[in-house]
Order: sequence, then C-alpha cells, then structure tokens
Amino acid sequence: RKRWIAFAVPPQGWVTVDAGALAALTQRGKSLLPSGIVEVEGDFASGEVVALLGGAGSKEFARGVVNFDAAELRKIRGAKTQEIEQRLGYKSFDEVIHRDNLVIF
Repeated sequence: RKRWIAFAVPPQGWVTVDAGALAALTQRGKSLLPSGIVEVEGDFASGEVVALLGGAGSKEFARGVVNFDAAELRKIRGAKTQEIEQRLGYKSFDEVIHRDNLVIF
C-alpha cells in the first residue's frame, strides 16, 4: 500500500504544512491534523493521494491519502480537531492524513 501511495499514483494536489506539523510527521511518526496545514493547492477528492510540502518553496517530503477533499481542507486548515465539526457541519475523521496512509521520503 505504501509503495502505491509513493510511486503508483501521481499526487492530485499539494498541502503545505507548518514547522510543527513537519516535525510531528517526520520525527515523531504522527498523523497530519488540520492545525498544521498552512495552504491547500489543487482540486482533489477524499481518498486521493496528495503531496506534502514543508513550507513555502520547499520540496515535497511526503505523500499521503487524504480523508477530506480540497474544499473541506480549505475550510478546516489551521483548525483544532475539535473545531472540524463546527466548520464543516459534520466530522468523519480527526486526521487529515492518518500515519498508516502516509509515506515520508
């Protein structure tokens, strides 16, 4: 599955994360939460692969399968997990990308 995420499918969009999220993902093996998202680019659906960038102008450091589509991510970026339902009107997941669906390069 991780090989499929990393190499078989081109990313359908890009998500830029802040320094705290970058460290949590790469050094502590955590899942990506909405609070760490700075920018969302592209038009992708839930369940598609996106590339993760570690700041403006940085290179791709990971790919993962998102639990939200691009429009939803734009609404919840920067939000705490408990704010997801308030911003969207529903809550299906806590994580934007679960660590089991994430490949770090």
